[in-house]
Amino acid sequence: MEAEEAGEVKDIEDLDSMGPSTASKLREAGYKTIASLAVQSPVVLSGDIGISEETAENIIRSARATMNMGFETADVVLKKRAQVRKIRTGSERLDDLLGGGVETQAITELYGEFASGKTQIAHQAAVMVQLPEEEGGVEGRVVYIDTENTFRPERVIQMAEYLGKDASDILKNIKVGKAKSSDHQVELAREVGNIAEDWKVRLLVVDSLTSYFRSEYTGRALLAERQQKLNRHVHELQKLADMYNLAVLVTNQVLAKVDILLGDQVAPVGGNIVAHQCTHRIFLRKAKGNKRIARLVDSPYLPEGETVFSIGEGGVTD
Repeated sequence: MEAEEAGEVKDIEDLDSMGPSTASKLREAGYKTIASLAVQSPVVLSGDIGISEETAENIIRSARATMNMGFETADVVLKKRAQVRKIRTGSERLDDLLGGGVETQAITELYGEFASGKTQIAHQAAVMVQLPEEEGGVEGRVVYIDTENTFRPERVIQMAEYLGKDASDILKNIKVGKAKSSDHQVELAREVGNIAEDWKVRLLVVDSLTSYFRSEYTGRALLAERQQKLNRHVHELQKLADMYNLAVLVTNQVLAKVDILLGDQVAPVGGNIVAHQCTHRIFLRKAKGNKRIARLVDSPYLPEGETVFSIGEGGVTD
């Protein structure tokens, strides 16, 4: 192969010991880039395409070798952090709470009871991300995975027109996938890796993250299986954020804590699996009228805090 002779590896077919049959299976399973192979585990890869773990490990090792995936000094990490972009939410107060907005290379979780504003913020972010930087966006496109049938293009139109933007252009830059099951949700997320670079995706919304997992895996007997599958899904979302410098914004349902009398009487679904993997966690609750309260519960570098914002006809505002 010319790529091998030149020392350049661009496609999965160019990897060492990669036969045409294996490459075909990989592409059919959604592994279309070297990066998608480099971040996978041998156990998962072998199960996805029906090969031995040893073969899968060799493929992954070869992919990682081409991408120089080893240790880096902290100054190099800092330079990569300089590529992080912030997507404004429409509310300066909420942006301040988030350190400037919803950030790329990270998963931001919004959780709260119904009508707390989770989906409204997700719609607003889908509009804001498309704006130029001076207007709070990053001139990127959106993939919106809808698991609860809550995406409404009419709402996007309202928000776009409030900002004086062409709603038709805004809608064309949002790809919507309506998930029918947890398996379908996982598959839709995986497909993002095939279009993220060429389509300039800068925001991936999953609304909501745990809805299907919660409904399909009921009872203690299925809890371990549910958490294992959810863990893999959330890790794949983080890989997408890292590989393509996009922001992942997920909404999450809550469950009642019947043994708690004081403090928060609800908790996000997903337990420690979701808690450990999400970069920033925002708890939302409804206040009087159109006001909402947002509290930053967890972040690796931002202080805990709370703020009030509004949701009106034009979208998220102060």
